[in-house]
Amino acid sequence: VAAEKILIVYAHQSAGSFNAAAKDAAVKVLTSQGCKVEVSDLCHEVQREVKDAEHFQNGEETMLKWKEGRLSADITEEHRKPYDAVVVIFQVSSPAVLLNGWMDRVLTLGFAYTSEIIHLVVFLQEKKAMLSFTTGSHESISANGDHCRYNGNLHYCGFQVWAPQIFWAPNHIPSEARWSHASCLNVEPDMTTVHWCDCFH
Repeated sequence: VAAEKILIVYAHQSAGSFNAAAKDAAVKVLTSQGCKVEVSDLCHEVQREVKDAEHFQNGEETMLKWKEGRLSADITEEHRKPYDAVVVIFQVSSPAVLLNGWMDRVLTLGFAYTSEIIHLVVFLQEKKAMLSFTTGSHESISANGDHCRYNGNLHYCGFQVWAPQIFWAPNHIPSEARWSHASCLNVEPDMTTVHWCDCFH
């Protein structure tokens, strides 16, 4: 996996959270394996307040601005990151409200998809994506399929979506075991998958 570029889209308010530990562990492991890792921190770098309609355009207007190079600098920068990456890991808590905002602002018409033919746009074709998220409840009482909505969005944009990594209720796991699980990341040599080892099952 030498020199492969990995983007981690990270969203959590607390630097002391399990999500932060999982993100830091992923950066450490992937870097040690020769990958170039970039992190988009949705809480502190990317998201900004939408004050009025001037700050948010959608659909055809967004596509026109993209074609003419008139999108805001922060969105243009977020376009670059998945375009450059081979794999995008979404490390978030559930429900992933900030991830919704990132998808709305970054996976724009023209750049990420068209309104005509699925997979016509080639910018994100063959990119790989994985959802890695924490929950507040145990698996036995959690709803099935909540991550499918994101899978569908990413697949529509051309991503090859890997099976999700779900850390079930890490706050209910003893501290020592919790942090050891955060570091249990595996990357296959042929870059066919990135996964954490059997965590919290």
